[in-house]
Amino acid sequence: MNLSLIEEKLKSQPKYRIKQVRKLIFQDLIEDWDKASVLPLSLREELKKECPLEIKHKMFDEGNTLKALIELSDGLKIESVLMKHTDNRSTVCVSSQVGCPLACSFCATGTMGLKRNLTSEEIVSQVLLFMRICKVTNIVFMGMGEPFLNYDNVMSAIHTLNNSEYFNIGSRKISISTSGIIEGIEKFANEDLQVNLSISLHAPNDELRSRLMPVNKKYPLKDVLKVVDDYILKTKRKVMFEYLMIREENDSIECAKELALIMKKPLYMVNLIIYNPTGKFKASDSKTIKKFKEYLEKEGIFVTQRYEFGRGIKAACGQLVTEE
Repeated sequence: MNLSLIEEKLKSQPKYRIKQVRKLIFQDLIEDWDKASVLPLSLREELKKECPLEIKHKMFDEGNTLKALIELSDGLKIESVLMKHTDNRSTVCVSSQVGCPLACSFCATGTMGLKRNLTSEEIVSQVLLFMRICKVTNIVFMGMGEPFLNYDNVMSAIHTLNNSEYFNIGSRKISISTSGIIEGIEKFANEDLQVNLSISLHAPNDELRSRLMPVNKKYPLKDVLKVVDDYILKTKRKVMFEYLMIREENDSIECAKELALIMKKPLYMVNLIIYNPTGKFKASDSKTIKKFKEYLEKEGIFVTQRYEFGRGIKAACGQLVTEE
């Protein structure tokens, strides 16, 4: 689906048409121009022929998790995941790049390298696909790619998602996860948005983090934490540090002790995530995670735990695309 082409076709129409069409696509969620009865038949036929609303995809279903393998106009493929929570929230995890240049050792997407950045439209279309299935309440940029290496398109997509003429998703319901791209965090601190910031941490020291995440060699922990502190000082907003629990890699009590030392700051919070195995590593067992979490809590760290979604449908980032 090409949103720019649709708007281009409407330039010769009365000005109110664009508002009508936005409502039809993003609020009425039509999937076929035949259902756009408010439009003249001739315009419907033209749009149907030249601007189809189809989003090419394969869908994989595991009850509380849906994963879409989406084919783009150039034949490249990306993944998006819908997670349905027990409190009636539905979160879409969107991709920002085709592949990823960061080569994190625990991530299937990292084996692909970077193919290209996604356009703002391609990011928005991921949310539209799931909106056609159920009401989406939250968006997280935690899919394929590093959002802050596609900064402008990500910000443009967020403004669209937040726009009342589109999905009208509150900015506080949107989160961006970065591996620690310092320049991106600095720019983000100056945005007039209430969008949440998350840091993909996954290790409490530089040696381990560099082994798991080579990007740490360019952006070491002390520099990342310094820019996060500056961000908090400027925005007064909490920052979440994501921590994948990987068996016998980063889940020891020694790691918990190191993590507690660097997380003892106001407006820091830690989110422990059960690892969705991609081959090389295994997930920590529940007993180990419990001990790890209890130690952090004992040390006064604000810690939450995200439960597992979609292991049966390979919902971890990049698993389906790399298999294809």
